[in-house]
Amino acid sequence: MARPTSKTDLMQAAAANLQKLNDFVAGMTEAELSTPFDFSADEKKKEAHWRRDKNLRDVLIHLWEWHQLLLKWVQANQAGEERPFLPAPYNWKTYGQMNQEFWERHQSTSLAEAQAMLAQSHAAVLALAEEFSNEQLFSKGVFKWAGNNALGSYFVSVTASHYDWALKKLKAHRKNCAVG
Repeated sequence: MARPTSKTDLMQAAAANLQKLNDFVAGMTEAELSTPFDFSADEKKKEAHWRRDKNLRDVLIHLWEWHQLLLKWVQANQAGEERPFLPAPYNWKTYGQMNQEFWERHQSTSLAEAQAMLAQSHAAVLALAEEFSNEQLFSKGVFKWAGNNALGSYFVSVTASHYDWALKKLKAHRKNCAVG
């Protein structure tokens, strides 16, 4: 599926990709759920997230935390509080450290809690997107605080694109479980 460029496409892609993710999760075996993620044997998987996330809960919490970033960022800026998308002291060069902090913060969160949190935050993100027109979401320069990007690109990134990222990670884990 191409990256959404309209509100309708965003809403459909976010819902469809979350459904694909949820369907995959529902089909995970007990062995897949209980086997820690280990991608160390794959030299192509060099990004920090391949080492960071150890289980399904970690992946779901990562998605939830990024939903929170978007929700807080939009709400703050709409209220007149200029705030960058990534909270201080992070930026696009150091957000990996932020992701690590998210991971550390949720080591006592259960899988069931993570699933419920993600379902709630997904609904909140889509409800927030509904408040904006297609032009507000997908025209650049509408909101000064969105910088050179269209606001909708942030919504796409934390929903449809991020759900696709999570599904790829879970499929790689399934493949590792089958080999092991």
